[in-house]
Amino acid sequence: MIADVRTYTLVPRKMNQYLKLVEQYALPVMRAHGMVLDRYFISKIGPLNQIVHIWNYESLAELERIRNARDADPKWAEYLAKTEGFVLSQENKIMEDASFSPKI
Repeated sequence: MIADVRTYTLVPRKMNQYLKLVEQYALPVMRAHGMVLDRYFISKIGPLNQIVHIWNYESLAELERIRNARDADPKWAEYLAKTEGFVLSQENKIMEDASFSPKI
């Protein structure tokens, strides 16, 4: 199992609008293609205007297969157009459990 940990820094004052678009447009497309959301966090203390979301996959091959299918979906392009200009920066990490990590 691997985790795709994504950190997005948003344009100030765009958080609520962005979250509504994610919920309405992005999540249905992502789930339709087999993406499994582990957690979705919003920063409250520390760097502000940040979102951290974690997606679980069996392997890198599965991640690539699912992302390719999602990216080819016209509904995904619609979501990207609606959120254009909201994200200032993105960071992406692929993580795996340490042998002693609790399994949730």
